[in-house]
Amino acid sequence: MTCTVIKSLWHRITSNLRYRLLALTLFPLLLVLPGVVLLAYLWSNEVGYRQLLMKANTDLAVAHEAFEATRDQYLVRLSLAAGGDRLRQQLMALTAAEQPQDRHNRKALLDNLRSTTGFDFVRLLDANECQPAQATQCQYPTSPLLTRAAVNGPVSGVEIFSASELSLLDPALAERARISLIPTDHSTASLKTVEDRGMVLHFVYPLHNANGHLVAYLTAGLLMNGNLEFVDHISNTVYGPGSLPENGIGTVTLFLDDVRISTNVEHPDTPLQRALGTRVSAQVRQRVLDEGERWLDRAFVVSDWYISAYEPVLDVHSERVGMLYAGFLEAPFLDSFYQWLERLLWLFALVLLLCIFIAFAGARAISRPFEIITDVIDRIRDGERQHIPPLHTADEIRVLAEHFNLMLTQLDQQHDAIQHAADQLEEKVQERTRELKQHIRLLNHTRQQLLEAGKLAALGELTASIAHEVNNPTAVILGHMDLLLEELGDEATPDIQRDAELIIAQVGRIRKIIDDLLKLAQSDSPEPHLQPVDIDDLVHNTQTLVQHELKRRNIGLKLDLHASAPALADASQLQQVLINLIMNSANAIGDQGEIRIRSHSCANGNIRLSIRDNGCGIPADEISRIFDPFFSKGQTGTGLGLAISHRLLTQSKASIQVRSREGVGTVFVIKLKAFAPEAA
Repeated sequence: MTCTVIKSLWHRITSNLRYRLLALTLFPLLLVLPGVVLLAYLWSNEVGYRQLLMKANTDLAVAHEAFEATRDQYLVRLSLAAGGDRLRQQLMALTAAEQPQDRHNRKALLDNLRSTTGFDFVRLLDANECQPAQATQCQYPTSPLLTRAAVNGPVSGVEIFSASELSLLDPALAERARISLIPTDHSTASLKTVEDRGMVLHFVYPLHNANGHLVAYLTAGLLMNGNLEFVDHISNTVYGPGSLPENGIGTVTLFLDDVRISTNVEHPDTPLQRALGTRVSAQVRQRVLDEGERWLDRAFVVSDWYISAYEPVLDVHSERVGMLYAGFLEAPFLDSFYQWLERLLWLFALVLLLCIFIAFAGARAISRPFEIITDVIDRIRDGERQHIPPLHTADEIRVLAEHFNLMLTQLDQQHDAIQHAADQLEEKVQERTRELKQHIRLLNHTRQQLLEAGKLAALGELTASIAHEVNNPTAVILGHMDLLLEELGDEATPDIQRDAELIIAQVGRIRKIIDDLLKLAQSDSPEPHLQPVDIDDLVHNTQTLVQHELKRRNIGLKLDLHASAPALADASQLQQVLINLIMNSANAIGDQGEIRIRSHSCANGNIRLSIRDNGCGIPADEISRIFDPFFSKGQTGTGLGLAISHRLLTQSKASIQVRSREGVGTVFVIKLKAFAPEAA
């Protein structure tokens, strides 16, 4: 009996359109929904974790900037304090004094300076890097910052002082720096129980007399061991109100080696105390200190897991001596994620129930009309005129398909005919469009040629006139310089000889520039003389030519030259391009700015040379026109400099590109082919 009922029910389900539609609707839903839930979980977990890492990375960047800002702030304090004429004269006067009263005055002056600037120690050293009272036996820690200050002016950096060096400066500093190490889970095993070294922000200010000679050094330091004010300031900056969820904890730490010397992480046993003396996990230590890489991942911090970001701290010797850390507790974010996941599961459950209800209603709404239509079509085919009664048949889909196939065949034939006509029309439209585009390209190319021809014609007339007017005086200058050198004979000093040769070389360059202007106006200009050129030497030579003008305008020229191979170029033409670009940058700056020239060898065998300024910049709508002849926004320029430079570089199989932002500056990038001896 039971088997009969089951067979009857199965036959009804498989033969009825309504139930088949219901099964087809629910089966994909039941199959896809679990997968969607799983994908939503994986996607949310991945994206959420990535967002947390991005936040940790941003927090570390803010902490890094705060660290650098602290160092710069204290350097400015020292510079402002020592930069006053009265204090500087007192310091230099007390440097050479050796009387007891003078030593007392010197100590009082330095103590007052230390208290007003906030440093942990302030010392005055003579030009031999010794304290005046210790001229015969220098006891101040040896530091490369003293040598750098003598050359570059006020400098600062991170240095690690031993316990004995701190004691020489101030016994209280050595006691402050001493931190007992606390055994920490997941850290590297060590027999060391005390960290007595000190991480010091070291500052040096050189003192010069009226003649510019170095007389003394004013040094100061800020001990970072136990400097809780520093990490609290960074923590308040990074993890202010609203930056973390409820119960979230944001932490910042400064490490000496792998030991926490300044942190707001709570002590594992005493929550109201700081976790000074605890150590970083071995995995983080290896990644950051041993390999020199940044850490951006979850990490075990003292007693819990944090979303963490670490970066190495470099001392004045560019050695990794510690780490800077920023991170926040992982648990609140996991709790929030699990709450969201629970709500998501409830939502999918409600959606599933709603879909089942809709599927039942939809299956009935779809199957009932099909049943009525099939019954009516069967009766009309038999010649009967009937209304559509609510009858049930066993094979509605097969009969409905036979009737609709006939209609679909007719519709397909009609559709094919319409589609064929549409395809022919589309082909004709595309053919006409291609022809029109070809005509437009040809028209634009012809117009560009006409414009270029007009510019070159005008340039030819201009350069011919300039060449006639300039070549005559340059010839006179060269003749008189030769006559001057001949009359001086052996009496000419090396300086006069060098200046005369420089004048002759520059007059020759003037004539070369005139020739290059003529080349710009000629379509059949000769090939440049390509040869191996040391880019770094060429830049240094160019610096000699332009440094007087830049110094007059108070514009600094910084060189960062690291080209490891010679470039294949015309040295004279390339120097002309460099001078033109440097002077263009100087004109864009006006007064008081900086031009930076960098060179380096690329992996693809090219030499990259960049000229960057911090001038007014070029508007975006003018970037595409700056290499056009006669295009100039200046009051005195002819607009030929960049056009000539572009053509000279193109002839030398080099390229030039420009990037600029208004109010920020402009950078020109020249790419030259490296010289290959085997190719030569």
